[in-house]
Amino acid sequence: MKKLIFEGSGVALVTPMKDDGSVDYEVLDELIEFHIANGTDAIIACGTTGECAVLSHDEHCDVVKFIIDKVNKRIPVIASSGSNDTRYALELSRSMQELGADGLLMVTPYYNKTSQAGLVKHYTYIADRVDLPIIVYNVPSRTGCNIKPETYLELSKHPNINATKEANGDISSVARTIALCEDNLHVYSGNDDQTLPMLALGGKGVISVLANILPGVMHKLCADYFAGNIASSRDAFLKNIELMQAMFMDVNPIPVKAAMKILGFKSGDCRLPLTVMSDEALLKLTAIMKKYNLVK
Repeated sequence: MKKLIFEGSGVALVTPMKDDGSVDYEVLDELIEFHIANGTDAIIACGTTGECAVLSHDEHCDVVKFIIDKVNKRIPVIASSGSNDTRYALELSRSMQELGADGLLMVTPYYNKTSQAGLVKHYTYIADRVDLPIIVYNVPSRTGCNIKPETYLELSKHPNINATKEANGDISSVARTIALCEDNLHVYSGNDDQTLPMLALGGKGVISVLANILPGVMHKLCADYFAGNIASSRDAFLKNIELMQAMFMDVNPIPVKAAMKILGFKSGDCRLPLTVMSDEALLKLTAIMKKYNLVK
C-alpha cells in the first residue's frame, strides 16, 4: 500500500485577491491559520479553486512558497503543477518540489487533451523525473479528457503516482477504478457532493471547495466515517449537500469567493475572465446560507 499523503478533508484553497487584482498575502496568512485551527487535514495550493489558470509562473511559485512556509509542516501542502504541456508540467513540478511541497496535484492535459495512451506517457514522463507523490486530477467537465479505470491501473503501477482526485461524476467508474487498482491508488473525491459515496467505496477523503467556508464540517464528516460513526457522517453529508451544490451555482471559484465575502473574509473577486455573481444569483446564494444559519 502506498503511503497516504493525507486522509480526510483537504481544502482546495482560494487565492485571495486585492481590489487591484494582486494576491493578498495578509488575507492568505489568515486563511491558513483559519484552516489549521478548524481541522483541515491538508491544503491544496493554486488548484482550480486557487485560480491557477490566471497566475503567472512567478505568482504560482510565490503563493505556494508562502503557504508552505506559513504552514511549516503542521499539515501537508499539495501544490498544483498540471499543464497541457508535459515539459512545462515537469518544470512546474520541479519548482514545487524545490519549494518543499508534500505532494503534487496534476490535472489531465486540457484543450489538446490526449488519448489514454498519451495520459500514461504524460504522467509517467513527469513521475520518472520528480521525487514527490502525485495526485492525478480527473475533471473532464473542464478538460474534455477523462481517465478510464484501465488507464488508472497502468498509472497506479508507478511508485510516484499515489492517488487521484476524481471529479468525473461517475460513481460506477470510481468503483471499477478502486476494484482494479486496490491499494496502489488512493482516491479522493473531487466533488463535495460525492464525498460520502466515495468514502463508502474506499476513498481516503475529499479535496473540498466547501471547506473554504466550513472546514470543521468537512473534516468531521470524513473523520466520523473513518472512526466508524457512519450515521453521523451520513447525516452531515445529507444536511450540507444543498450548500455543497451551491458552491457550483456559477463557475468555481466564483460562488465560494462570494460566500466568503458574505461571511466577512476579504477574499476578493476572481481574476478575469471570471466575473462576479449576478445580483439574482447572489441573493439565491445568500438565502441558502441563511438556511444554514451562516448569516442572519
